[in-house]
Amino acid sequence: MKVHYECASCFLRQTREALDLATDDEELKMKITEMTNQILCRKFREGAVSNQIGTEIHRTIKRETGNPDPYYDLRGKSDDIAMQFLPRVEKMLKNDKSLKNYLKVAIAGNVLDFGALGLKSDIEGLVMSTVEKDLALDHSKQLEKKLKKARNVLYLADNVGEIVFDKLLIKKLQEYEVKVTVALKEEPILNDACMQEALDVGLDEVARLITTGTDAIGVIYDDLSDSFRKEFWKTDIIIAKGLGNYEGLTEVDLKAKPVYCLLNAKCQPIARDIGVELGGNVVLELN
Repeated sequence: MKVHYECASCFLRQTREALDLATDDEELKMKITEMTNQILCRKFREGAVSNQIGTEIHRTIKRETGNPDPYYDLRGKSDDIAMQFLPRVEKMLKNDKSLKNYLKVAIAGNVLDFGALGLKSDIEGLVMSTVEKDLALDHSKQLEKKLKKARNVLYLADNVGEIVFDKLLIKKLQEYEVKVTVALKEEPILNDACMQEALDVGLDEVARLITTGTDAIGVIYDDLSDSFRKEFWKTDIIIAKGLGNYEGLTEVDLKAKPVYCLLNAKCQPIARDIGVELGGNVVLELN
């Protein structure tokens, strides 16, 4: 996805929040903020790709502060929030076991995102209000049709905490007799899920786990490891969670690969790009 005008201020907001999490050194914060502004001056223009700029900014913050995981404490908070709502969500799924309902639950988990929504967001309230909303864009029937013919699915994970809800959807996918492989980040960036977080919530109990070979936000094709690229092209279906994966996948020549993006349109540029209202729940077929 190309940048929209609002993305510039969002990058600066994320920079401030990540710096406050990463270090207490005020002089260092000023230095890195100047570096972030330089990145934006060089890279932020019409036609630039949003997740590529975001990745460069957050890699710069990690490198210059010497903090490999500024969002470390928020990872635990996200897990706690997800586990808090899990019994209520599971009860809701017992009343409606349709694939669409499981997709809605997985999308509700997508609001566990302090990077996109900010550190002061009422994440708890957003989770339940999101799960109760219908889909603003619903390609779930197309996905179900593809699942009935598929043998394997590559599931691109997004945030920590969110993967607790992903686990429920992955169990549902197994009813279609597909083998699910979940792709996680090789190293921390923002609050994206890595291998350890997936193991902590038992994602390995329901799926094979791999990494993308990189810490890029979403998918930056040239950054992906060779082994992951092979996984990407050999799978029958790709299910991609979250904004970063949407931003990156829309810049990849997917050929005829069936790709489904599951997300909550948490920011106006994403909502505008997809064509839904802000906060809309989306199951989008890219191909």
